[in-house]
Amino acid sequence: MSLKNRLIVMSFLQFFVWGAWLITIGTYCFNAKGWTGAQFGAIFSTLALSSLFMPALTGIIADKWMNAERLYGLLQISYGIVLFFVPQVNDPDTLYYVIFLAMIFYMPTISLSNSISYNILKRNNFDVIKVFPPIRVWGTIGFIAAMWITNLTGSKANGNQFIIAAFVAIALGIYSFTLPKCPPQKSIAKDASLIEMLGLNAFKLLGNMKMALFFIFAMFLGGALQLTNMYGDSFLDDFKLIPEFANSFVVKYSTIIMSISQISETLFILTIPFFLKRFGIKNVMLFSMIAWVLRFGLFAYGNPSPELLWMIILSCVVYGMAFDFFNISGSLFVETTTDPAIRSSAQGLFMMMTNGVGAFLGSKISGIIIDKYYTTAEGKDWHGIWLSFAIYSLIVAILFAIFFKHKHDPKLEVKH
Repeated sequence: MSLKNRLIVMSFLQFFVWGAWLITIGTYCFNAKGWTGAQFGAIFSTLALSSLFMPALTGIIADKWMNAERLYGLLQISYGIVLFFVPQVNDPDTLYYVIFLAMIFYMPTISLSNSISYNILKRNNFDVIKVFPPIRVWGTIGFIAAMWITNLTGSKANGNQFIIAAFVAIALGIYSFTLPKCPPQKSIAKDASLIEMLGLNAFKLLGNMKMALFFIFAMFLGGALQLTNMYGDSFLDDFKLIPEFANSFVVKYSTIIMSISQISETLFILTIPFFLKRFGIKNVMLFSMIAWVLRFGLFAYGNPSPELLWMIILSCVVYGMAFDFFNISGSLFVETTTDPAIRSSAQGLFMMMTNGVGAFLGSKISGIIIDKYYTTAEGKDWHGIWLSFAIYSLIVAILFAIFFKHKHDPKLEVKH
């Protein structure tokens, strides 16, 4: 098997072992276990908590002491072993710690898989900019495949979704040991401070008003990014409580419907160069925020009826713009406006604010709000839930348009 195909296998499985349960854990916790929004929000927040410290720590280990592919394999196997215990857990407090441990092992593998791919491709004289994106897109395909398998095997509301992920994660861990060796680069200076090793020197960017505003809005958008991952499948599955929709395609194949979001994501990536050249980074990020308003608003008013099903489908299509346009253009903004000496650290800070702080606050606060204002004895008021998320996104978009200032430079923005 060629090197590129071996890396494609790794990328596919890397996100397969996450996609098998990430979108459906809400259905599992709400619909199968009957837990509250606050309890589920706490469980889901472990993804963000682990993102705050584990990628940096494992990065140091891979840089100084252990081959990246070996560390990656050990983390994947450990993640798989922990997932085997999830179906045995029957209370939310215990599941919080079990999922937290699983995420401690899994979240750093995302950045490690990229590092391994870059390392192997560069050593074999491949053009990384040209070769890596087609490899990485197979990760999204793996995520979609896992969602479909979870749905079609009837696992979206039971513990089998975690068993599927566990077996594949262990297989991926074993497979990683066969990859070309990626020894430590010793790239961290011996006299580097702990702050430098953890990439925290980028925090000085917060002293610049423009950058501080950017990272604040990144945090606000990070709060919105996980909401449909948390609640989307549970929302569609809950239509079974309405007799006229109980046997609808949307209810039976809710996870497959949700996978349209990931399919859209792969397509919108291809449009980003055009939008950046035509409208600039700020406007592309603003388009993302408006897309989040549409994503949530369409969910608020859509249902499985022939007349309104289009709203659910369009919401999933819009997700591609909502997700890609902010993540990629935001990363590009960091790339083109920060000093090269702290550029990697700045990218880490961007991810920390979105996938860490923002996702943590979004998970926790949304769960509390849903319990307090949108949960009754009859069930959840999904119309109110999605409408409140849409209003939140609209407020963020308006504030961003008013306060964030950035001059469009087509040559600079397209170059990267």
